[in-house]
Amino acid sequence: MRMRVYGAVLAALTLTLVGCSGKADTGGGAETDKTGVKTGEGVTDSKITLGALTDMTGVYASLGKSVTQAQQLWVKETNAAGGICDRQIELTVRDHGYDPQKAIAAYTELEPDVLGFAQFIGSPFVAAVEQRVDGQDKGIVLPQAWSANLLGSEYVRVIGATYDVETINLIDYLLAEKRITEGDKIGHVYFEGDYGENALAGSQHAAKEAGLTIVEQKIKPTDNDMTAQVSALKQAGVKAIVISAGPRQAASLVGVAAATGFNVPVVGNNSAYAPQLLATQAGKALQKDYYIGSSTLPIGDAAEGPAKLAKAYAAQYPKDGLDNGVIAGYNAASVFGEALKKACESKDLTREGVGKALLTIKGFGADFGISHDFTDPAAPSTRETVIMKPDAKTPGGLKVVRPAEVAPAAASFASKS
Repeated sequence: MRMRVYGAVLAALTLTLVGCSGKADTGGGAETDKTGVKTGEGVTDSKITLGALTDMTGVYASLGKSVTQAQQLWVKETNAAGGICDRQIELTVRDHGYDPQKAIAAYTELEPDVLGFAQFIGSPFVAAVEQRVDGQDKGIVLPQAWSANLLGSEYVRVIGATYDVETINLIDYLLAEKRITEGDKIGHVYFEGDYGENALAGSQHAAKEAGLTIVEQKIKPTDNDMTAQVSALKQAGVKAIVISAGPRQAASLVGVAAATGFNVPVVGNNSAYAPQLLATQAGKALQKDYYIGSSTLPIGDAAEGPAKLAKAYAAQYPKDGLDNGVIAGYNAASVFGEALKKACESKDLTREGVGKALLTIKGFGADFGISHDFTDPAAPSTRETVIMKPDAKTPGGLKVVRPAEVAPAAASFASKS
């Protein structure tokens, strides 16, 4: 999902975006309501409007739908409880279909009228607007993306471990389970661009720390048949495989390996799985020796947080299945909500006021298995990763095999943004 695609197009769009706003800052348009609360873009005396830039019709349509509906559920629950700062929350959604032109156009359209964005799917699109966000718009953007390239901004904030840290934790799991050991070779199949190359930086660091050798297999997002990659890794004698790609590539890799008798464990980043895969021919193989990392418990976990959300989501959307996009979306909206509450306490609901409020939040989100700290924009909100295994009998299709942990190699690793 976070590949650096459409580079030339986005570079041009970035230049356009940087110069298209006449605002020097957000302070000039600030007003004060009758209770003494400063307000600005996206905030009236009765309403706070947030934006959602999602993919409901493109390659990540199932994820986008789950994330968006979960955020709409959060809005409904929040408003039913009285809203925030005596205001109701409104979520304005635009579907960009994972198209760069539509994504940038949607940001440009909504930006003047929203306080910030509770989601933005696609790190290359987020990267294209980041300079404008930091320089003049100053509205919080919470991307559904985990590339370390997005770190460093006070307003664009990554929720969860970045891909490099997540990959180190995944390899640590294999080491702890004695599936690999010093001197072994491990394969890494990865998308070209942000996502895959950031994950590769993590596997290279983990390999250096543990005395492993990485055998690389770079692929394109359009490469759906992993037969050649499996053959090359089998010939190289790898003892395990990391995959940093999409669900389709993961299913092909695991399925081909099983069909050819190449029985090695495979671990994947959080976007390399979808529960719909369990109904495919690769479903049986995925449940055998495939593992996923994420910075939340799975939606089907019995813990109070996921269980409560799963029940509420199923009641609101009875025809839709569960996946981890539900927790990711709800958690992001909850983070934005917490920043709004703190900004209200400080009587400053301007964009800069909410941004400052976010910088005070730590120890948040433990209901979903991991606490997040937003006090340092240069760091991911956590370095912990939950390791999960596909399971058709569990709602949402994943069960926990190792609770949230951070590997020593991940704790000391410095992501390069």
